Amino acid sequence: MKINKKLNVSRSHMRGFTLVEVMVVVVILGILAAIIVPKIMSRPEQARIVKAKQDILAIESALDLYKLDNGVYPSTDQNLQALVTKPTSAPLPSNWKSDGYIQKLPIDPWGEAYQYLNENEKCRIFSYGPKGKEGGNEIGNWNLDDKA
Repeated sequence: MKINKKLNVSRSHMRGFTLVEVMVVVVILGILAAIIVPKIMSRPEQARIVKAKQDILAIESALDLYKLDNGVYPSTDQNLQALVTKPTSAPLPSNWKSDGYIQKLPIDPWGEAYQYLNENEKCRIFSYGPKGKEGGNEIGNWNLDDKA
């Protein structure tokens, strides 16, 4: 009898990782690898592009979690800030996470904010890239597989 109680007690103290925690760790490792490896290989511009792609993937994951909780993506007007602070304009989120979906919005490697458009629930997340303006070589969630 005592053996069964010890077994039950030890199982109740075990705790696994949630999917969100595992995703955060994977994204952090990806960002670290994206920053460190190319610098070692003397490719700073390529490192910036890889970091931008990793940031976009992290933002995209946070947006997917937002949609899972609330049924819709933030509107273009609500912007990516809806991942950090609860929106107060329509469409109001019905089940917004109290601690948000991302701690702080990243800035692209060229010092600019990431851009966001919600076009009929098809979200576009992008950076204008090294040129910093529209019409350059945008890096977005639609072209992440392109070579750096």
